[in-house]
Amino acid sequence: MHDLPPLPYAETALEPHISARTLSFHHGKHHKAYVDKTNELIAGTALEKLDLVELIREAAKDKEKQALFNNAAQIWNHDFYWKSMAPQGGGAPDGALARQIGLDFGSFEKFRESFKAKAAGHFGSGYCWLVLGADGKLAIVTTANAETPVADTRLVPLLTTDVWEHTYYLDYQNRRPAYLDAFLDHLVNWEFAAANFAAARAEAA
Repeated sequence: MHDLPPLPYAETALEPHISARTLSFHHGKHHKAYVDKTNELIAGTALEKLDLVELIREAAKDKEKQALFNNAAQIWNHDFYWKSMAPQGGGAPDGALARQIGLDFGSFEKFRESFKAKAAGHFGSGYCWLVLGADGKLAIVTTANAETPVADTRLVPLLTTDVWEHTYYLDYQNRRPAYLDAFLDHLVNWEFAAANFAAARAEAA
């Protein structure tokens, strides 16, 4: 069975860019609901024994398990999203990840422009991700609803931003681009992304 992962910071830690009220609803109600529903769906089955990533990948194979996939994937997606932000985050990365961004996107500024454009332009609910592909190159991908790159072993997610409307509506109403500016300029946790990048490259070596 699965527990609600705690936020990696206080609910007030991301203010004024994301309010404590938003985090309280988003984590305490939305995220918790996915945990509760996942546990309900796997109760008394062999799936109880699987860790979360194994559960997501198993559910992804079976269309009849779509509800389970949606809820389990949303547990993982949300936990990864919380870790993709940090108080006093934002700006540009440094080190190996910064060099790879320069190689694959031309510059950090071009990466930022592309990430914001893809996240802002994504229709409906979902996520925008920076991933490392099997070819060793970085890419920006969007996923709809609960879809997640962790279900695809060819992709390693490095960071994400959530573009479901409940993520930003209390603070930004329908101004998704303004929320994305706040995420990129003040919140994105490049240390988390760099650690994921280093771990993925070490595993591939």
